Amino acid sequence: MSSLVWVELDRAAPEHNLRQLRAGADPGVIACAVIKSNAYGHGAAEIASLLPSAEWFGVNSLDEGLELRRRGITRPIILLGHVALGELEAAVEADLGLTVYNRETIARLSSCSSLPRPARIHVKVDTGTARQGVMPEELEDFLLLVKRSRNCALEGISTHYANIEDTLNHDYAELQMARFASALDVVDRTVGRPPFIHTACTAAALLFTSTHFTMLRSGIGLYGLWPSRETLLAAREKGGSVPEFRPVLTWKTRIVQIKTIPEGSCVGYGCSYKTMRVTTLGVLPVGYADGYDRAMGNRAHVLIRGRRAPVIGRICMNLCMVDLTDVPVAKLEDEVVLLGKSGEERISAETMAEWSGTINYETVTRISPLLPRKVL
Repeated sequence: MSSLVWVELDRAAPEHNLRQLRAGADPGVIACAVIKSNAYGHGAAEIASLLPSAEWFGVNSLDEGLELRRRGITRPIILLGHVALGELEAAVEADLGLTVYNRETIARLSSCSSLPRPARIHVKVDTGTARQGVMPEELEDFLLLVKRSRNCALEGISTHYANIEDTLNHDYAELQMARFASALDVVDRTVGRPPFIHTACTAAALLFTSTHFTMLRSGIGLYGLWPSRETLLAAREKGGSVPEFRPVLTWKTRIVQIKTIPEGSCVGYGCSYKTMRVTTLGVLPVGYADGYDRAMGNRAHVLIRGRRAPVIGRICMNLCMVDLTDVPVAKLEDEVVLLGKSGEERISAETMAEWSGTINYETVTRISPLLPRKVL
């Protein structure tokens, strides 16, 4: 395990953030902590251990669910992504809930003769995201198909919102809410309402209590990150208490070489940077293979002993270079903060996302799962 690039996790932050998400919900509403994609880059097993009050976990794939079971997690887990037809039995054997929207999935489950228990089914309704989900006009027939299957137990109904966090105009989100309310009417008259109704991503949980139903299904807020500036502004416009999220993750590396290069020296591939002065250059053992985006060359900064040092030249696969001329106290193998706080300075996931032209979700999720996660 490398000691040169690593991620640190604030032990108390995930539970703090979950309390912030729960604050506007009724006492009976439970939380499904979404820890898919290696907990948005934070480390799924580590984050699961730091969320003792989360009643459920949500992951994307069968492999993610099985890994949590292997690590001894017995709480309910729902698979939010597709499970291959040939792997459905393994999911049921591990007691993993299934998000279902294909008739073929129900047919395959119905044909299984040796399941240890009925499959826990969560039917997803496509209310306007045009991703996974049963179309509303097909919902009644789909529910009857589930009802007729001796191997399926309808446990939940869900949907997902397409435009609830990147805008201050929530007309489309409200249209989806209305469509979901109509879908619930179909559920009620066709099969009866199951115990778990869940639609509330972080933005929905914070902005619309009507989306809470019986379970919050939230992700990005758990990690101390706002879904968007618009979500923060909308929360402020609502009045009342605005959640105080605490970032969970700090990403660090070390200086592996320091040297002086002359004025007019080219730095890195493509000679994209040329020094304008005699420059003290630092080499860092982190690159795009670790998730440090190539687009941040000549744009980003890192923090060393509470001071900023600009990233110069292109980001390499396993290395990048920084200008240490104005950080004369820097020493070989000094700690470097790529994302997080050092002294009074901070580099946020949002700032890093701006440097690389993306969103905070992608910035943290792309951090290599091979890097160690240390709980502090």
